[in-house]
Amino acid sequence: MQFGIFSVSDVTPDPTTGRVPTENERIKAMVAIALKAEEVGLDVFATGEHHNPPFVMSSPTTYLGYVAAKTSTLELSTSTTLITTNDPVKIAEDYAMLQHLADGRVDLMMGRGNTGPVYPWFGQDIRTGIELAVENYALLRRLWREDVVDWEGKFRTPLQGFTSVPRPLDGVPPFVWHGSIRSPQIAEQAAYYGDGFFHNHIFWPKEHTQRMVEFYRRRFEHYGHGAADQAIVGLGGQVFMRKNSQDAVNEFRPYFDNAPVYGHGPSLEEFTSETPLTVGSPQQIIERTLGFRDYVGDYQRQLFLIDHAGLPLKTVLEQLDILGEEVVPVLRKEFAALKPPHVPDAPTHASLVAAAGGARDATVHAPADDVTGRAPAEAAEEVEP
Repeated sequence: MQFGIFSVSDVTPDPTTGRVPTENERIKAMVAIALKAEEVGLDVFATGEHHNPPFVMSSPTTYLGYVAAKTSTLELSTSTTLITTNDPVKIAEDYAMLQHLADGRVDLMMGRGNTGPVYPWFGQDIRTGIELAVENYALLRRLWREDVVDWEGKFRTPLQGFTSVPRPLDGVPPFVWHGSIRSPQIAEQAAYYGDGFFHNHIFWPKEHTQRMVEFYRRRFEHYGHGAADQAIVGLGGQVFMRKNSQDAVNEFRPYFDNAPVYGHGPSLEEFTSETPLTVGSPQQIIERTLGFRDYVGDYQRQLFLIDHAGLPLKTVLEQLDILGEEVVPVLRKEFAALKPPHVPDAPTHASLVAAAGGARDATVHAPADDVTGRAPAEAAEEVEP
């Protein structure tokens, strides 16, 4: 099972000091957090994609490419890649490039985001969000799997004889998760293709998460990808830890009370009882996280949100130390002991290459250059005396 963290990249005032980090400080802090995640032995770092304040992560591939150059084992992912408002051609190119730079340590999570105005900013209509997600992803899959694509759809101009470059590393596209909190159509899409399904698992009660995951599992089996309990599932979660549980509650409360998403609403106690948010000792985090299996079954990836709501970098790094030293080692052991042999691990580039029969050079050598449209031999003949 993979364990990691994800960031929504918010720039939020620290309610205990009133200080707001600059964008530069927040971006550099996110780099430090990712590097620390690898240092403490976590498997995955993921970041969301946003195009509006108070967030800074408008270009995940730029950021992840930088992190890739400074890490060697960390799987680099997204907690949302906007499949609705990004051109699938650009997604295909950007993430294949990142895949090469990171030596395959890349996967990504498709989502529609949570900001309605982003649609018109990128020339789309939010009322067609589900249709966009379906059509754009269908095209993206072809761009990664076919060397030359002829395509026509509803939401972008047609493609004729188009080759997306670079081709996926070793001829194998990055693994894709589909993230959704509330849309069964997205769970259906993940099941149809045999992709992973990731439930954010932060703002909703466990009964809702259970229904969404069970639906995905049933449809995964329906489409012939394997038994329902072999479907690839990921969960989010949010934690704050201190050695003493009451110290954790006291320290985290002002951040919770003023958080941009759930602040000024239910109390911390109400929210932790109704959602998977867990604030307490490492042992409480372990017990709560192990309990997720009771209602979603065996799953492959667990990501925690730990840098939200204005928490200072020093505190976030301390949280990572606790995760890496006291929490994740126990969770690895316990989840591994419970997982039946027929339930797969989370896909990696190596496992996908092996399933494809081995690596291959997928480079497309074009017969003609893209300036004149003529083959090199033809051009040479014209300049001969």
